[in-house]
Amino acid sequence: MTPSDTARPALSAGAQTLDRGLHILELLADAPHGLTVTELATALGVHRAVVYRLVTTLTSRGLVARSDGGRVRLWTGVVRLARGAFSELRTAAMPELETLARDVEATATLSVADGGEAICIAVVEPQNTVMHVAYRTGTRHPLTMGASGKAILAGHAPQPNEPPDVAAARRRGYVQTEGELQSGAVGLAAPIRVGAAPPEASVAVVSLAPLGPECAPRVVDAADRISRALTDAML
Repeated sequence: MTPSDTARPALSAGAQTLDRGLHILELLADAPHGLTVTELATALGVHRAVVYRLVTTLTSRGLVARSDGGRVRLWTGVVRLARGAFSELRTAAMPELETLARDVEATATLSVADGGEAICIAVVEPQNTVMHVAYRTGTRHPLTMGASGKAILAGHAPQPNEPPDVAAARRRGYVQTEGELQSGAVGLAAPIRVGAAPPEASVAVVSLAPLGPECAPRVVDAADRISRALTDAML
């Protein structure tokens, strides 16, 4: 039995193979420059031959690719899978983003974790304000900067050297930041939870004006409603 196996519940042979394949995808998601078969084998605690077979299968599905130098990276098949998940998430979130943008009079955003970054996948700008923050879908920033990323981190177990406001957000259910991504902009975000898994998405509002005390509960409620909509869609 490998060190990796001893840290996990006993699995059937088929389930163990699937578990290891998914673990490889998770490791590669956090390695923008890819990993070698040896590095993957070390991380999983298995023989290189096991990883080689798994990588061969994942390559045939277009989920990973091997460079001439032997490094393994995520490939376009992952984008195809993510697109389906993003579509369902956007569908559940758009009504809440529209309501937030109108009621809070601020730009509302939906972001997801992508490795060590947050990427914005939906934006609704308010139609009832003279000025507001312009935000683009596809915008990326480190999870450790800005309300959207920190809200996602707050839904995970505490990590060494995490930003102090992440710990505070973990207790109160939301995070508020100022000027971290854009000078003068205030952001407030809450994590979107689905089941018992750590959140990988957040809903946020961002404004050039101070956000009132009613804003935090509205954002938290929006995140909760999106979570329920996603959970119901899975039943």
